[in-house]
Amino acid sequence: MTEQHLDTSGKTWSGRFSEPVSELVKRYTASVLFDRRIALQDIRGSLAHARMLARQTIISATDLAAIERGLTQIQGEIERGEFQWNLDDEDVHLNIEKRLTALIGDAGKRLHTGRSRNDQVATDIRLWLRDTLDSIDTLLRHYQTALLDLAQQHAATPLPGFTHLQVAQPVTFGHHLLAYVEMAQRDRARLADCRRRMNRLPLGAAALAGTSFPIDRESVARELGFEGVCENSLDAVSDRDFAIEFSAAASLIMVHISRFAEEIILWMNPRMGFIDLADRFCTGSSIMPQKKNPDVPELARGKAGRVFGHLMGLLTLMKGQPLAYNKDNQEDKEPLFDTADTLVDTLRIFADLVPGIRVRPEAMSEALKQGFATATDLADYLVKKGLPFRDAHEAVALAVRSAETRGCDLADLSLGELQAFSPLIATDVFAVLTVEGSLAVRDHIGGTAPAQVYAAILRARRTIA
Repeated sequence: MTEQHLDTSGKTWSGRFSEPVSELVKRYTASVLFDRRIALQDIRGSLAHARMLARQTIISATDLAAIERGLTQIQGEIERGEFQWNLDDEDVHLNIEKRLTALIGDAGKRLHTGRSRNDQVATDIRLWLRDTLDSIDTLLRHYQTALLDLAQQHAATPLPGFTHLQVAQPVTFGHHLLAYVEMAQRDRARLADCRRRMNRLPLGAAALAGTSFPIDRESVARELGFEGVCENSLDAVSDRDFAIEFSAAASLIMVHISRFAEEIILWMNPRMGFIDLADRFCTGSSIMPQKKNPDVPELARGKAGRVFGHLMGLLTLMKGQPLAYNKDNQEDKEPLFDTADTLVDTLRIFADLVPGIRVRPEAMSEALKQGFATATDLADYLVKKGLPFRDAHEAVALAVRSAETRGCDLADLSLGELQAFSPLIATDVFAVLTVEGSLAVRDHIGGTAPAQVYAAILRARRTIA
C-alpha cells in the first residue's frame, strides 16, 4: 500500500467519555499507521457481512446497495492512494466506517450491526494472512525450481560432503542442493497445515459472546472462502495461534535459508572457492578494492534472527492474556507484517540468487583430494571381503595415518603398501578409491549416485508442481 495523507483532525469517537483522548494517548494507542495494510481485507469482510445482514432481513436491500456502492468507492480511493487516513479514528476499521457513513449516511452506521471490532479484526488478519501464505507458497516453489535447475546441471559434479566441517565422503553438488529442496518442501507442508487450521471464520463472535441478531455465520464463511466457523466466541476473538504458528513456520524457513546462506559464504571464500556469486548479489569494500563481499547471503543470515525475535515477541504477547480480547493484541500486527515482509523479500531474492551461482568443479575436486574422502569406501570394501566392520575401520584408520604422514591420498599408496594393512586388499581396490567409484556405488533412493540424483530431481519436479 502506498503512503497516504494522514488527517489528525477529529473528535472523540465514543459518547461514553467526558473528555477527549489526549494527543499523547491518541498516538500511543492508534494502530491505523500500520493496520491500514489490511484495509482491502476489511472491505472484503464487510461486504460479506452486509450481504448476510440483508439476506437475514437485519438491514434492508436499499441499505445493502448503498453499502456496496460506498465500499466499492472507498476501495478505489485506497488503491489509488487517495484515501485520507485519520489518526482520531484510531484504526483501519473506524476510518473506513467513518468514510462510508460520510458517503452514504445512516446505511453506513448499520453495517456494524451484529459484529464488533474484535471479531472484525480477527477476520481481517486471517484473510490477510491467508492471502500472504498463498503468495509465500508460490515463492517457495520458485526457489525450489531454481535449486532443481542448478542441481540438474550438477547432478554428477563431485563435491566434498562435510561433517563437523571436515571432509567426510564424496557427494555431488546436485545431491547437496536437493537437501534444500527437501527442506523447502517441508516448509510448504507446514504452511499448508497452518493455513488449514487458520481458515475458520471468527466473524459473528462479536465482542466475545456472540450476538442477539439472527446472523448466518456459515454463509459468510462460504463467501469469504473459509472452511468453517470458529466454534467458541471467546476463542474466536482472542485467538492468535495462527499468527504464532505462521511465525514459527517462517522461522524454520529462515533457518533453512540461513544455513544455505552460510554455505554460500563458505563456498565463496577463496580457501574453498567452490562457487562464485553473480556480482548483483555482492558489494565491494570502501577501502579494499579487491573485495567481493557476499552481502545478500550475510544479510539473509542476519534477518533470520529478526524473524525469530518476532516469534518470541508474539509468544510473550499472548502468554499472560486472560480471555477474551485485550488491547495487547494490537501488538500482533507489526511483528506479523514484518515477518511476512522479510520472508517474502528473502525468498524472492534467493529464487533469483540461485541461478546466479557459478560452480567451480575443479576446486571441488581438488578439495576431495585433501581429506581422504574415500576412506569409508575402503572400509566397506574390506567388509565385503569378509572382514568385520570394526576391524576394517581400524585397518583403514592406520592406512590413513600412513598416507597422511607421507603427504599423499589413499589412492596414491601402492598395492603392496595397502596390503600391509590387510591381506584381503587386491588390485580391484583402486576402483573403490576413486571419487567416481564412491559416488556410483551409492545407487539407492536418497543416495548420491548421479543416476539417483537425476531420478530424485524428476520426482521433486512432480512433487512441487
